[in-house]
Order: sequence, then structure tokens, then C-alpha cells
Amino acid sequence: MMPHHHAYVWLGHGDVLVKPGDAHRRPGHPEFASAQVMPLESADWLLKSASRIDATFTEPQEAADWYVEQLARHAETFTGSYAPLAAPDEIARRLAARADIVGGWWATGGRFLSVNLIACSPHRERREYVCPAR
Repeated sequence: MMPHHHAYVWLGHGDVLVKPGDAHRRPGHPEFASAQVMPLESADWLLKSASRIDATFTEPQEAADWYVEQLARHAETFTGSYAPLAAPDEIARRLAARADIVGGWWATGGRFLSVNLIACSPHRERREYVCPAR
């Protein structure tokens, strides 16, 4: 399968992240597969159902543009100061090197936004992980 990145977005109440503790965000926990919250380790998104994938990109620049668009879409809900992780060209360069791009921001109402681009086929650090969208 051609190397690509899967896109994942999670927006939810911050209390769910630590309900109590974070065991439900770790593989092996009985709730992990069905938990709607983001996993603790970014690569663990690949262990979730393929139905959780928001988009798939083979072109780094398209993925970078999607990432920046997601942030712009939610920017007015962020609390405190907000700055993108990097310029789209820098994000695309990192993606071309098979890196994950992961970010998280607190939003109004005690919510948390997580936007992720996770390398697949294979993952750079978790080579044993099978792509969820075969």
C-alpha cells in the first residue's frame, strides 16, 4: 500500500480526557476501541476503527492544507493565544518525511480540539501497526 496519512479530529469535553485517569485512552483497555476520545499516543489512532478516519492523503501538501483548514475552522473557539504549529509548507515537508502532525488546543466551554495527521503503511515508529483502511 502506498505511504499515506490518515486525518483524525476529536473535539470533546476536556473531562473525558481524564475520566478518572487515562486508561481508556490506552490500547489494551476494554474501552479503548470504542472510546470516542483521542488516544494518548498519536500512532494509536491506527488501532481504532477505520470509521474514525476523517480523510486520507497521499500528497503531503494536500494533507498540510487540510490541517491548516481545520485549525482555521475552529480558531475563534480557542481559548488563550493561538498560533499554528507551522506554516503549511513546513507541515508538508514534515509529512513528506513520514512524520505525524499532531496538535491540541483548548476551546471554549471546557472543550479540547485534537487535529492529527498520522503516517500509515507503515508508521515510522510503530511499524507493526496495520493500516486500519486496507
